[in-house]
Amino acid sequence: MRISGITSRIISYDVSAIYGDVGPPVEISSDYRYSFDTLHTDEGIEGHTMQFGWLGEGQAMGHALHQGYGRFLLGRDPLAHEKLWQDLRRQNRHQYNLTDALLGAIDVALWDIRGKVAGLPIATMLGLARTTIPTYATAITVDPTPEQVFEEARLRVRQGYRGFKIQFWDGLERDIPRFRAAREAVGPDYPLFQDAAGFYSWTDALAAGYVLDELGYRWFEEPIPDREVFQLKRLTDELRTPILAGETSRLHELPEILRVGAADIVRGDVLIKAGITGLRKAAATAELFGSNIEIHGLGAPLLDVANLHVALSIENCAFSEGHEALYYEGLVGAPLAIDADGLRHLPTGPGLGVEIDWDWIDDHTVEVIRTPA
Repeated sequence: MRISGITSRIISYDVSAIYGDVGPPVEISSDYRYSFDTLHTDEGIEGHTMQFGWLGEGQAMGHALHQGYGRFLLGRDPLAHEKLWQDLRRQNRHQYNLTDALLGAIDVALWDIRGKVAGLPIATMLGLARTTIPTYATAITVDPTPEQVFEEARLRVRQGYRGFKIQFWDGLERDIPRFRAAREAVGPDYPLFQDAAGFYSWTDALAAGYVLDELGYRWFEEPIPDREVFQLKRLTDELRTPILAGETSRLHELPEILRVGAADIVRGDVLIKAGITGLRKAAATAELFGSNIEIHGLGAPLLDVANLHVALSIENCAFSEGHEALYYEGLVGAPLAIDADGLRHLPTGPGLGVEIDWDWIDDHTVEVIRTPA
């Protein structure tokens, strides 16, 4: 079997309804535009994947896939997967404009092909650990008051989610009342998480962490930038709330975070950690250090299906991360929805195991890119 071609459809649709009258945060585009990518083979089996596009960069990444990797992929055997993944990583050494994210997207399509050849879901091929996983909701409110945080937390409980993650970095005077409002809304035992996206200073992170300790938050995510390893170690040593770090770290940077004890829990997804292959290696590394890897939800349907397969193949991941359903358009049957117990379930078809809504894809395609042209 050989890779015979690549087709990328640039998808565009409006997601502003998620954010209500205030609209999305300034860094997030209301025009959700991403590249839906297909690897074709000479035996007619296709593997599907996609790029990330929340910030408006998705169309450019579709072109980057073809320009940076197209000629390298043509003629390769997708079933010689580890060899191809290692070769792509070596090529990335000189892809100075890129991270491992494009490699990650390509790797998802290769696993989709492998699963279809084997007639098995990817999680089963990885080694199934379970068929369901608890899922938490990530907040969508933009610049909220404590009262709005309270109401969204209550909403997520009513919707059946098994936890609620807030994301604030607007200064302690504004953020701490929000921390308290979320806890007041859900009671003392419901899992809550705070994600600062690396935007606190060390001193603000320490002060925020003491409040999270008091309120019993489950983790404090990316309180300062992931590569400030020494400062992360100081926070980890000082706070009772577990520090979660490493979302933006590349795969080979993760062991050092674990070795020096700069985080209690690490983060990863199939995009930033170089695909299903890379994320599974990251999970094994964390397991050997006695740590969890909490898999990051991307709000990108095929990538989050791939994340789900990895999560179901390991035991050291407590939760799946949920985003608004509008970000998961293009799949039939809502495979990323939670059940009445707040659980996501294994997609049981071969490969990624989901059915693509081709009518929806066609209706929202604004450009097609092909290699060979």
